[in-house]
Amino acid sequence: MTQRPQLMEYSMSRSIKLLPIVALLGALLASSADAGFAQQAEASARLERLFAEAWEFALQENPLFATQVGDRRYNDRLPSVTVSDYQRRLVKQLSFLQRLDAIDKSSLSESERTSYDIFKRLGEDQVGELEFRSYLIPITNRNGFHVSFPQLPRRVPLRTVEDYENYIARLNAFSTYAQQHIDLMRIGVREGYTLPGVVLEGYEDAIDPHIVDEAAQSLLFEPFQGFPETIPPEDRERLTEAGILAITESVVPGYRAFGEFMRAEYYASAREEIGASALPNGRAYYEHRVRRFTTLDDRTPEEVHQIGLTEVARIRGGMDEIIAEVGFEGDFEAFVRFLRTDPRFYVETPEELMEKTARVLKKMDGQLPRLFGALPRMPYGMRPVPDFIAPKTTTAYYNRPAGDGTQAGFYYINTYDLSSRPLYEIEALSLHEAVPGHHLQIALQQELEGLPDFRRFAGFTAFVEGWALYAERLGLEVGFYEDPYSNFGRLTYEMWRACRLVVDPGMHYLGWTRQQAIDFMAENSALSLHNITTEVDRYIAWPGQAVAYKTGELKIRELRERAELQLGDRFDVREFHDVVLGSGSVPLSVLESNVEEYIATASRTRTD
Repeated sequence: MTQRPQLMEYSMSRSIKLLPIVALLGALLASSADAGFAQQAEASARLERLFAEAWEFALQENPLFATQVGDRRYNDRLPSVTVSDYQRRLVKQLSFLQRLDAIDKSSLSESERTSYDIFKRLGEDQVGELEFRSYLIPITNRNGFHVSFPQLPRRVPLRTVEDYENYIARLNAFSTYAQQHIDLMRIGVREGYTLPGVVLEGYEDAIDPHIVDEAAQSLLFEPFQGFPETIPPEDRERLTEAGILAITESVVPGYRAFGEFMRAEYYASAREEIGASALPNGRAYYEHRVRRFTTLDDRTPEEVHQIGLTEVARIRGGMDEIIAEVGFEGDFEAFVRFLRTDPRFYVETPEELMEKTARVLKKMDGQLPRLFGALPRMPYGMRPVPDFIAPKTTTAYYNRPAGDGTQAGFYYINTYDLSSRPLYEIEALSLHEAVPGHHLQIALQQELEGLPDFRRFAGFTAFVEGWALYAERLGLEVGFYEDPYSNFGRLTYEMWRACRLVVDPGMHYLGWTRQQAIDFMAENSALSLHNITTEVDRYIAWPGQAVAYKTGELKIRELRERAELQLGDRFDVREFHDVVLGSGSVPLSVLESNVEEYIATASRTRTD
């Protein structure tokens, strides 16, 4: 009893002595936390500034892209495409990457780290393209400035007088734009960067229609044939006269000069070899292309080729099962010949093809809520492929919506040569190009909030095309492909993409001939011979791009199987698809991380 006051006194004394130490520790911890927050804030601010500057640079360098994403400041301009422009862009991209490396990634938030990785990947891919000087081959057999420019009226705003004046300014700039491409390609000829001659056959079909005698005959005259009500009547005559002058003195001379260059110089100088390996430093270039288009740094051309052979064998087994199911008496070759020639599988008019396609998509529209929690606000439409490019263009393609929401996405259907557009392909093709394929994915991406601008419009081919190929298969889950011939068409489209893995590195890296590639695809798919030839020529002119589709689709299917296995009855396909699409187009490594996080979170949440 007598000792308790002493103990209390000792305890109080000790506490008093410790107070300065505790206060000091608290101050140090607070200071450390403040420093950590300051470091995070600084890293985030530097990253944000870098993204903003790089985005502004991209818009300034490519005014057509700026228009597409909804930035109207440069709507009166076309890009400049001289060698010095590309060299300047290389220096700038390298500086952006250096600034990125100087930012402490560990100080960033998880979302910022993802944006960091994506920005770095995009930058490194661009640097690789510039260092390999791929800009010296600025066109393919089906794409290029000469193909896209006549479609300008459908890709720019034309609602105000200023819009029309901007449009006319771009028409006036075309002759310079064309000459810059000619100058680039001349350098390419001199230094060994040309397209193979075999894919250039018929190149004039995309040029000659635009060398017109009267401006009113030009596709680019269309906006002056029917002004919107928003254009005052007193301005219409003036704008029309300016448009006629621009077409007559800039557009037509630009196409004429390009056509003369192609005839007199380029076609005669085109290389005989079809493979990219024949280009300067060509094998390294193709290896870069494989890494770029698959987003997998360890993927080699030989591995791509072998994966393709494995997939071809697997899919061929499924096709043989359907041949047996329909009771066809004959081998695979005979069945494919039957599909290519029997009139029941073909329409007689373009209108009928468009109508049947529309029915498929309307049916899928009604099934989308079964597969997705989030759907885009932006609608899509259908259009036929323009006549001047239809013979050299594949069965269909998709154009994304305008970034400012003023124009829908459009699914373009090739109505040329109806005997090569079988009905059994319509379901798979439409699900790929529109919904739940390209339109759904791209429109959702453009509507994402809270992301840097570059991520809303970035496009990794392995993701974008991988998703669209995966989307074809989703039809099995919601009532499509009930007709075995249509299901065979689905497998034919999957086989088409598997064959790409075989023939693309085959031609560009392993020494395959063009005919060898055509024969391989003809032996393993029901695609028409016209489509097969068009496709093979596309792969020749666009090295590496074709290997992205199957690579991305296989990764998405692998991740879904992993999620289904680990979550069991707790797996929700709508949640899974929202996770896959919820970050926009990303490298496959980022996609895998996103899905792994979803699996872990879903496991914890549903266990609790």
